[in-house]
This record gives sequence, structure tokens and C-alpha cells, in this order.
Amino acid sequence: MTRCLEADSATFAYEDGLDVFTNVCASVHSGHVTGIVGPNGSGKSTLLRVLCGLLKPQAGHVMLDRKRLSSFSSLERARALAFLPQAVVPIFSLSVFEVVCLGRYPHLGPLRGLRPHDRHVAERCLHDTETVSLRQRDFMTLSGGERQRVLLASILAQEPDVLLLDEPTSALDIHHQVEIFALLRRLARNGYGIAVVTHDLDHAAHFCDTLVLLAPGKGVIASGLPETVLTESLLTTAYAAPIRVAEHPVTGAPLIWAETPEEGNEC
Repeated sequence: MTRCLEADSATFAYEDGLDVFTNVCASVHSGHVTGIVGPNGSGKSTLLRVLCGLLKPQAGHVMLDRKRLSSFSSLERARALAFLPQAVVPIFSLSVFEVVCLGRYPHLGPLRGLRPHDRHVAERCLHDTETVSLRQRDFMTLSGGERQRVLLASILAQEPDVLLLDEPTSALDIHHQVEIFALLRRLARNGYGIAVVTHDLDHAAHFCDTLVLLAPGKGVIASGLPETVLTESLLTTAYAAPIRVAEHPVTGAPLIWAETPEEGNEC
């Protein structure tokens, strides 16, 4: 099923008169990875939580297939959308398979245990995220990259159409960062709609199909293809600091770095 999740002129504030963003328009489509980028304090994580229905905008709406998300029940939302926050730590010791099975909760009735179909879905999600070999491991003993793949398997077990992920690679080394982003791109090619908050502009340029760039106090200042969003002028405006952009010598994607004061003073 082709899905479209979008914020339509959404405004959100944690306190009266202190808007995190105003009149934001952003969308997530099946088959695409949408990156949400911008400096600290620009509202990236807040926008993701508004998109998944955890936060309600003070103005504007969030729409799923042109129907207001607020009209969906929590169970209907959980079957369509899956949200992965920055940090997830189980309260109890659980095996990897048990963590993945937790994702089946939107499909289980009250007091009903896992059915053979639910276990089959969990096994498939382990396979899709290449975590089958970890099936019996204690989740708490896994490396950072392994944990992220297992958590992805868990939200995939919800059988949603749209995945919303908040900085899924923030605590990982470069190898595992690339591994997770490559997995997200494969999932999108299999039909999922994916929105991912990230601070890594180079990974966003290489792996995302479209980008949404936010700036503190300004909301969305650009959206579209990476090469049209990741420009020196737009990034310098968003980050309030000189940003330089070149073409990656291998991939051709934008390559971004911040100019140091010494560079800026050179003649």
C-alpha cells in the first residue's frame, strides 16, 4: 500500500509563546527515505514526534493519506506508523527474539499470547535486518550496531507502512552508521516510507532521497533533493555559521564541512 504522511502547516510549542516551529510542511512517502536535518534546537525530534502523533500541534494538522491522524485510534496508528526514539533500554532482561516479538503488540488482542503467525513475522523481521544469528542473545549484551538492527526488527514486526526514527546512528561508529543507513535504504526500496532524524549531513546526502532542513526559530527553510537542500547558502543560514559544500569524489553526493575561523580569515 502506498502511504503519505504529512505535516500540513503544523505549529508546535512546549510553552505558550515559545514556538519550536511554525507552519511546517513536511511529508514522508512510501518507497522513500526522508532525512530531517538541522542544528540543535531546530525542532527535528519534535517534528518527528508530531508526525507520529505523540505530540499534538497547536495549529495545522498531520495527515495520513489525506485523513487527519488525530482521527485514527492509537491501535490504528500503531499498525500504520512505527516510531523508534533515540534510546530504548528494556526494563527486564529479554532475548533478541523476545524484543522483536514486542513489536507484535498492535496485532494481539487483550490477554492473548503470540500465535504461530506472530512468531513467523518476528522471524522474518530478524531475517530482514540480518539479526537471525542473534536470536537467542540477551539484548543487553549486544553491541550498539547490533542493538539498533534488533530495534529496527522490533518496529518492523508491527508491520507498519511508515517508519519514523530519531537519530538511530548517534551512538554508533562510522561502520555501523553506514550499515544502519544502508538498511534503511533497502527497506525503503521494499516499499516502506521512512523518515530519519540525523546530524550527519554526509550520510543524509548519500542515503536519503529527500531532505527537510530546519533552522532554530524559522522552521523548514528548505526541502527537496539533497543537492538542492545541502547548499552553502542554505546550510550557512540554518547553522548560523560558514558551511562549505563540495562534490564527493566517489559518489558525487554533496560533501559538507564547517569552516573553521582560521579558514574564514584566510586571504
